Amino acid sequence: MDKRRILLVVGGGIAAYKSLDLVRRMRERNFAVRCVMTNAAQQFVTPLSFAALTDDRVHADLFAYDGESDVGHIRLAREADAVVVAPATADLIAKLANGHADDLASLVLLATRAPVLLAPAMNPSMWEHPAVRRNIATLRGDGVRLVGPGRGEMAESGEAGEGRMAEPLEIVAALEHLLAPVEPTLAGRRIIVTSGPTHEPIDPVRYIANRSSGRQGHAIAEALAARGAQVHLVSGPVELADPAGVVTHHVETAIEMRDRVESLLPADAGIFVAAVADWRPAALADEKMKKRPGESELSLTLTLNPDILDGIGHHPQRPRLVIGFAAETQNLIANARAKLARKGADLIVANDVSSREGPSVMGGTRNRVSIISPDGVTEWPEADKEAVADRLADLVATRLGPLPGR
Repeated sequence: MDKRRILLVVGGGIAAYKSLDLVRRMRERNFAVRCVMTNAAQQFVTPLSFAALTDDRVHADLFAYDGESDVGHIRLAREADAVVVAPATADLIAKLANGHADDLASLVLLATRAPVLLAPAMNPSMWEHPAVRRNIATLRGDGVRLVGPGRGEMAESGEAGEGRMAEPLEIVAALEHLLAPVEPTLAGRRIIVTSGPTHEPIDPVRYIANRSSGRQGHAIAEALAARGAQVHLVSGPVELADPAGVVTHHVETAIEMRDRVESLLPADAGIFVAAVADWRPAALADEKMKKRPGESELSLTLTLNPDILDGIGHHPQRPRLVIGFAAETQNLIANARAKLARKGADLIVANDVSSREGPSVMGGTRNRVSIISPDGVTEWPEADKEAVADRLADLVATRLGPLPGR
């Protein structure tokens, strides 16, 4: 009875063979594992293999009758402490994101109220398809957690890219983190977080912006709230749902973001994740700027935007803890150290947003960061942005310490 009960949903992909090792790794950690397989999954691995490893029957047929009074998929959903989908194929992801349920696996996923962890696995071109990206964004907004995919060679095609299923030990680590109770280490703290890009209008239909998706900032806000903090998220224009348990303030421009942040002071901490545009047009055209016959160039005069991190780092109501982000394409550590000294921050979270080693961090689902402090540099391994957010939230709690009297 002390075992945590995991329902493993195996999708139809070549990566299903790795889920056999995943079962073994979960059982090593005292998880009780039940398995649901799709019809496609059974083309890659036999149900007998999973039955032998789980020491339980494998569930595959929606209409199988076992003589029990309860409906099969409801019972499976209710009796799980967490649901892991590995491999999570594009088809399963689409079904869950859009509420489709035409087989046992998809019915269980809709019926469960347990936390769901997806381990996507598919061809890199499929992973980058706009439809898959939309479905992933929807699921993240619904609170579904992801582990991976990683980069590497695809087993079925030999292609290399992002789409490889996370390794079993990485999935188990994400599962243990998902099930670990979150202590209210930030209860009573008031924290401001900025996220997303800013849009700087040129005319009524055009603007200057950047590729920031807001995923990292939103994940940080949610992780802080999960630890009991009162979080105010000041977000530029993003296509993400407002995080649960967070007060979200929507802005568009850098000036609007600065004004909203300052209006929220005082605070115990400020975490400035937003990719604020450094420049804005000096003048906003009242009407759409038209091309003129024979004209092949257009000049824009830009003026400097306010530096929000610098302003808060030197503000009379400066939060006790100020953390900035440094998105760099070269000289990462040197530039981050200079930023730390110049802007009055306590920590800088530095990340390389170039695409030299694959897809850019901006707009992506994973991040590799270095924590820059006056004491030195600490490098964190690459991880999902949610995992980075959890680790940073724990660091904030450690830095702030308990409230006096607690």
